[in-house]
Amino acid sequence: MTQRVFLEARRDYASPGLEEAIGRLLEGAGCRPAPGAEVLVKPNLVAPSNTVLSCTTPAVVRAVCLYLADHRAKATVGDSPAFGTARIVARACGLDQALKGTGARLVNFGQTRKLPLSLGGCVGVSAQALDAELIVNLPRFKVHDQMFCTLAVKNFFGAVTGFRKAWAHQVHGEKGNRFESMILDVCLAMPPSVSLVDGVVAMHVSGPAKGKPYPLGLLGAAASPVALDAALLAVLGLPPDASPLGREALRRCLPGSQLEDIGFPALRPGDFCAEGFELPRCPAPVAFQAPRFVKGRLKSLCTRLRGG
Repeated sequence: MTQRVFLEARRDYASPGLEEAIGRLLEGAGCRPAPGAEVLVKPNLVAPSNTVLSCTTPAVVRAVCLYLADHRAKATVGDSPAFGTARIVARACGLDQALKGTGARLVNFGQTRKLPLSLGGCVGVSAQALDAELIVNLPRFKVHDQMFCTLAVKNFFGAVTGFRKAWAHQVHGEKGNRFESMILDVCLAMPPSVSLVDGVVAMHVSGPAKGKPYPLGLLGAAASPVALDAALLAVLGLPPDASPLGREALRRCLPGSQLEDIGFPALRPGDFCAEGFELPRCPAPVAFQAPRFVKGRLKSLCTRLRGG
């Protein structure tokens, strides 16, 4: 079955028509929630630093929430950042202000359930994510020092709650394909979803929090996060197996993991120019060294205590 990916050119976030463009993309990707549906909007709220680039742009999140309000759905915006809480990062990036008047409420992921993993063990995942009727997944187009790129599939890793994210790095990192397998397991355990990538201004050189801006000029949406990721790698002129998550999706023969599986009703990957887009030069280890792991946990705790 052909997986459809909708790509649209967008020069900036300020020009008129952003809400209409996002509405078209969501509609094309099959996001048509019933009145009263419980919808989780899952942006990338990675940390309260460099938020202009590291987080999903508030204007994009707002446009999605207004689209859901037009369909009379009940929208909740939530994430579990690497540092701090969703509310702390939302304040830092201006998302709390952007959500005013949309009817959406902002939450920190709290209650956790154990999700069994295909290669053994389990990971703690947000009950709010698992219980949603629909998830609108809103990744930022970024490179990632450990996972090459963080796109639609990787953004579901945010459903792993709190310190469990860092612990997953320690337990599954540097052990063959265990880490990427875990992320695919989390992604596939989610309720029905639509993914919309914020790539108007992407992050390159380094990531997921300290990179540099790149004017990619792209918005994209699909019902399949796997297909959307394959299409976005193609925008960079790369095959689906260029990233660890792409290789894992191909290993599992997931629909959309090959470009031959994908149809493009609007623009195609070759319609975008990514000349000069810099990828991480040397992948960093997935597992953190012990001092960095401890320092990171202390930093996260201090951020929570300061931010409330």
